Amino acid sequence: MLKPSLFLILSLSLSMFVMADELTLNKNAPKSYIVKKGDTLWDISGIFLKQPWLWPKLWRLNPDINNPHLIYPGDELRLVFDEKGQPMLVRGKPELKWSPRARVQLKDQSAISTLPLKVIAPYIKYDSILMEDEIDKLPYILGNDEGYNASVDGFKVYVKGQLELGKAYGIYQKEEAIYDPETEELLGYNIRVVGTGKVLRVGDINNKEPATLYVDGVKREIHSGDFIMPVNENQQYPSFFSLKPAGKSLKGLILNTASGVREFGKLEVVMINRGAEHAVHQGDVVAVKRTSPGVVETSEGPVYSQDASRWNRMSNADNSDYKMPEETVGEMMVFKVYQKVSLALVLRSTKPLRLQDMVTSPGVN
Repeated sequence: MLKPSLFLILSLSLSMFVMADELTLNKNAPKSYIVKKGDTLWDISGIFLKQPWLWPKLWRLNPDINNPHLIYPGDELRLVFDEKGQPMLVRGKPELKWSPRARVQLKDQSAISTLPLKVIAPYIKYDSILMEDEIDKLPYILGNDEGYNASVDGFKVYVKGQLELGKAYGIYQKEEAIYDPETEELLGYNIRVVGTGKVLRVGDINNKEPATLYVDGVKREIHSGDFIMPVNENQQYPSFFSLKPAGKSLKGLILNTASGVREFGKLEVVMINRGAEHAVHQGDVVAVKRTSPGVVETSEGPVYSQDASRWNRMSNADNSDYKMPEETVGEMMVFKVYQKVSLALVLRSTKPLRLQDMVTSPGVN
């Protein structure tokens, strides 16, 4: 039989677990909404909910909305409550007004999706992340027909490796190494596309005859040793992303940004130090959290740790008298997953996000 104290702890834990997935309406949530072209389920759920990642609970199967992915611009959605008092959306029945002069126009028949690829396409680059052993296996440039490094279109490079005739390839350079700030483990290398080309000759590796690549698009100066990959390698994305909360065990950090800035907001692409081996998946929604500034008690009252004297900081081993809470400052969606890292798009931020901010599953405290 459980002791009373243990029973109480289990009860509180269960309550907190349930509350994490409870729907909370925005204070200004409307009673109805007309779907507009370009809307996504995430956008519409964010109008009604404080936690848009819980959209499946709001769009529960009901007689009015059998499939939330097939909602069309012009549809009216109404907020109602079920027998348990939980909010849900149903399709409204708008009044039709007839007029002799009315002009009949069919509504846009393009169904909305959770988050269409076209929304994030402008922020996706052809750069990638590879481990060193993966890079070592790739074909690479021996030289070119000019005998010097080139930065203009219209020249030929000779490649050590087996290529396919007529196929388009990207030319890449290895850039900085990526290290996990928590473990100092090497997570891979950023590789950047510096040009593109098409194969004119496949070559013969056994007879030491290089393949020939005609370079038709140069972004940076191309060097001997640059390596080659099919232009669409590692760039396959679904037409839309089905959003869902990341696993509750997820906890990581923001490593860097595509733009190289240290503070950023909505629609920035970021890298996190968690990937496939941490059960991260495409479409996962993660919360960005930050620990509130530490506070130290002094003889003159509480002061922020950063403003406290050296003596006051030394007298507090953790620079804080209190365990300051972690507050949610944004949400992101993972769109590209590698073995040890992932790329995510910032969907919302309540204040500027920063490198080293924490990422967790939404609703996890």
